[in-house]
Amino acid sequence: MTRPLLAALTAATLLSGCSLVPDYLRPEAPIPSLWPSEAAPAAPAKPDTPLLGDMAWKSFFTDPALQYLIEQALENNRDLRVAALNIDVARSTYRVSESDLFPHLTAGASATADHSPKSISQASPPKASDTRRFNANLGITSFEVDLFGRLSSLEEASLEKYLATEEARSATRITLIAEVANAALTLFGDRALLNLTNETLESRVSSLELIQRSFERGVASQLDVAQARTAVETARVNRARYQRQVEQDKNALTLLVGAPIDEARLAAAGRDLGGMQFVEDLPTGLPSEVLLRRPDIVQAEHTLKAANANIGAARAAFFPTLSLTGTFGSTSPTLDTLFSAGTGAWSFVPQITTPIFDAGKNFANLDSAKASRDIAIAQYEQAIQTAFSEVANSLTAKATLAAQMKSQSDLVAATRDSYTLSRARYDRGIDNYLTVLDSQRSLYSAEQDLISVQVSRLSNLVTLYKVLGGGVS
Repeated sequence: MTRPLLAALTAATLLSGCSLVPDYLRPEAPIPSLWPSEAAPAAPAKPDTPLLGDMAWKSFFTDPALQYLIEQALENNRDLRVAALNIDVARSTYRVSESDLFPHLTAGASATADHSPKSISQASPPKASDTRRFNANLGITSFEVDLFGRLSSLEEASLEKYLATEEARSATRITLIAEVANAALTLFGDRALLNLTNETLESRVSSLELIQRSFERGVASQLDVAQARTAVETARVNRARYQRQVEQDKNALTLLVGAPIDEARLAAAGRDLGGMQFVEDLPTGLPSEVLLRRPDIVQAEHTLKAANANIGAARAAFFPTLSLTGTFGSTSPTLDTLFSAGTGAWSFVPQITTPIFDAGKNFANLDSAKASRDIAIAQYEQAIQTAFSEVANSLTAKATLAAQMKSQSDLVAATRDSYTLSRARYDRGIDNYLTVLDSQRSLYSAEQDLISVQVSRLSNLVTLYKVLGGGVS
């Protein structure tokens, strides 16, 4: 008695598999085939050199303090946790869509008791009657045979959304690594500026004391004392400002890391920004090789594929739908004979429906699916263009920042010589103290700018690491 049900399921399996999803063609990348010449990219990688996307982040960030901070952030950052949990949600949604492709087998049992009064009895003589019925069965309820690929299209769309969510987590991870590194560099830079200001303040206080004693001996003027005091108070103002910035930098870094920071592990960090090194000869390769590997672009492509699959589901809605319902079990008037011989029962209810008039609903759904696909194409192309611009800007900045840091270092050396000479001339009574003060201010400003350029150069390397696709391992 189960043959009709088994035959129907076998036929359903054989009939399934038709797909109305449009053939997917990756849109051509709307970017030049080479990086801009002014970007001065690194030479193409050697055959045995992996692209940056295959480089572990620890191979790029070799500073122990940065490695400690990044490890803490990868373990504790809440945004990354949310991204990981979003993968679980997408995976579960995909499994739900996938399950619709298979029959759902259910087991059930029921008992029915009816009482008919004497007044409606057809018996002669009339009498009341009681009827009992017990059922136990296995059944398949409204299983849709995927004749035109509606369910498989929805399953494919769910799979692509799940894969897009995985890439979103990789993009979030790379972004987090870069943000932690840049936040740490900002902290190290402000701490270096604070140290420079403390040294400058100490030097200016010593100068003020010397000038004060010279004034008391009648050698220096009161104007010299006032100018030296102005320089001291200016340094104190800057010290307070940098102290505030350092504390705010710590708070921002703690938020990114997602856990308290061990100050002892950062104590020596950033004292020599000029000596801090990252991998500079990044294997850029060709734009199409690099950009199409970026997690955010791969994510956009999976989103595009999902939108393309939804068109197949919308097309399938124009065709008939076949659903199967069937049960097999036992029926008996008494519970103790429910599974006795001769109590077997079955039912098989195939149903086919076809759309005739829906006031344009299916056409509207198809138009919406096509428009969503076109939106996804535009977003995918824009993601590639944005990535190309980010890489080109970072490569250009890399070349100019290296030259700027060299020039700034030379400027610091020149202003230091100028300050030494002006101080010697003042001590010999050749120049007034205003000349010394101007040279001192120029040196302090040049040293501040050098620290800022050092931070900018390192930060640009971090950004270049990020926009080239980073390393996720």
